[in-house]
Amino acid sequence: MKTRFAPSPTGLLHIGGIRTALFSWLYAKHNKGEFVLRIEDTDRERSTDEAVRVILDGMAWLGLDHDEGPFYQTQRFDRYKEVINQLLEAGHAYRCTCSKERVDKIRDEAMSQGKKPRYDGHCRALNVSEDDSNNNFVIRFKTPTDGQIIVDDAVQGKVIFENSELDDLIIARSDGTPTYNLTVVVDDMDMEITDVIRGDDHLNNTPRQINILKALGAQIPNYAHIPMILGPDGKKLSKRDGAASVLQYRDDGYLPEALLNYLVRLGWSKDDQEIFSIDEMISEFDIKDVNKSASSINPDKLLWLNQHYLKNSDNALLVKPLADLFKAMELTTDARPDLEDVIDVQKHRTETLKDMAEQSMLFYQDFDEYAEKAAKKHLRPVVLEPLKVLYESLENIQDWTNENIKAAIEEIAEKFEIKMGKLAQPLRVAVTGTGISPSIDDTLRLLGQDKSLLRLRKGIAFIENRSTS
Repeated sequence: MKTRFAPSPTGLLHIGGIRTALFSWLYAKHNKGEFVLRIEDTDRERSTDEAVRVILDGMAWLGLDHDEGPFYQTQRFDRYKEVINQLLEAGHAYRCTCSKERVDKIRDEAMSQGKKPRYDGHCRALNVSEDDSNNNFVIRFKTPTDGQIIVDDAVQGKVIFENSELDDLIIARSDGTPTYNLTVVVDDMDMEITDVIRGDDHLNNTPRQINILKALGAQIPNYAHIPMILGPDGKKLSKRDGAASVLQYRDDGYLPEALLNYLVRLGWSKDDQEIFSIDEMISEFDIKDVNKSASSINPDKLLWLNQHYLKNSDNALLVKPLADLFKAMELTTDARPDLEDVIDVQKHRTETLKDMAEQSMLFYQDFDEYAEKAAKKHLRPVVLEPLKVLYESLENIQDWTNENIKAAIEEIAEKFEIKMGKLAQPLRVAVTGTGISPSIDDTLRLLGQDKSLLRLRKGIAFIENRSTS
């Protein structure tokens, strides 16, 4: 078995394309076959280097490794020209000199009569040569006028197309460049693709491609056309809902395992199981089990899955992606605390790595001002004396551990006959600038003794200034 993923770099690869890649990759892996990556970049006006980079980086980030490729169609023009000439010589294609205006007129007339717009085959039997055409022609494939194309689609079921409903499609433009339906056929034939898994928007192209494959005497692959992914509102995906670059998910702090787990469940299921490791996906996935109906994005479900994987990930594996997010925020994490320590504390409190990075900035970046609401509520004269005594207690700790930090806070709270929270929360605001952080002992331990004391002094001075002003 050999499957392929063949994105066009005319727009940024989004999760709809990635799900197609994932299904193709899993199906090949499940059947111990090969997976091919092909970049269909013949549309030079719309294809961009950035889109190619997103495809390659996105596939690498998700671990969807390819056995062959990446192949680029722009590097195969000589091969396409060879096949086009082969079709011309065999009588399966012909030169068409009809003007665009004539073709448009034919289509408009057909539509006005409620008929399917199609080329009328005017040049089909004229045997136009290159000399006769003044090099102003397109090349059309000579579609059979009778018979049927029956597609036993693994997802859609049996689909029947009448050849009489298909027109003679253009396989080479007037400038000689090949069209999509020609290049994809040649590529699938040359690369010996056995199973084509793609979006159901390509289903209508399939009979045309099968006819070309038959004309070339090539093996017809198996087809599976998967339904599209819709937004939460049931409409076409918008950039807000998931049609942005797949790398945006990486930059937003999602884990690749979570995104893959989420996407595999959009249209495919195994009993009531929700969490799938990559090995489980490979073991259980069969393209025949994919639903025929479209699936809708559920951002909350993706967040839930991401939080699950975050909690259960090896801390060491999260260090690099977290460091990359800090770097994007222009923060250095060379100084303490160690990122693995931060991850260990924060992974149970956050939903994404981006959340973790934003909520961990306090350990690496000093703040200029306190959050107004938190300061007004907690940095009040009533806690000035307890905080001063606590400062002395914390300063005398020899071994800066959670146990010793917590014991010091509890001791001072008891001494002043106040609840633990009545002391811990002002302390938290003093050292973080806000009222939100991990447990107070974890927060102080990660900050380190020197930084904790420095910030606590700042908090005490803030209260003193407010008291005298």
